Amino acid sequence: MAETKPVVATIVTQEQQNNLTPNDVISWLKAGNQRFVSGVVTNRDHSEQVRLAAFGQYPKGIILSCIDSRVPIEDVFDLGIGDVFVARVAGNFENTDILGSMEYACKVVGSKLVLVLGHEQCGAIKATINGVKLGNITSMLENIQPAVQHFDNYKGSKTSKNKEFVHMVAEQNVWDTIENIRLYSPILRDMEKSGQIKIIGGMYDMSTGVVHFYD
Repeated sequence: MAETKPVVATIVTQEQQNNLTPNDVISWLKAGNQRFVSGVVTNRDHSEQVRLAAFGQYPKGIILSCIDSRVPIEDVFDLGIGDVFVARVAGNFENTDILGSMEYACKVVGSKLVLVLGHEQCGAIKATINGVKLGNITSMLENIQPAVQHFDNYKGSKTSKNKEFVHMVAEQNVWDTIENIRLYSPILRDMEKSGQIKIIGGMYDMSTGVVHFYD
């Protein structure tokens, strides 16, 4: 008879959150991604977690990711209810609303990590490279354009069919977003300087499920 894994019914408590360091949260996410990739994920009692979380939340971090349906954040890091905040927008860039959400997560609620997560073969990145013009998508893609312009001197093919170029732009977009978070949020910048939080990036590999951390 196969051994039954214990069911996790608890959620993150304020005491647990208070005792965490940013590096603890990074290690925790890395371990969760390893479980996801290996297929040995945590068995959770979601009904009990829902009941416990109704009285408060103490997430360990906030993850900014793309809306891509192939990158389910809670699954990718083997997370449960109440573990992290997740902000999503096509192309995983920051704006005023997302910065405010990050400030709420870290300054108000006590999260210890901001992770900007890009992914391979990103449709928003490809659309920006291709210069797509369509309704509100046009202004949305302007947020990603600096990452494309960063490679003005690139000698290869600057099209969405060039996987190397798409990867380069996607990676640069993560770095640009991190820089902008520090630039446009004095609250988060000061928290990082004082060691209360870390702001890092990562890239999700669509073919393997592995998250490569830029920490």
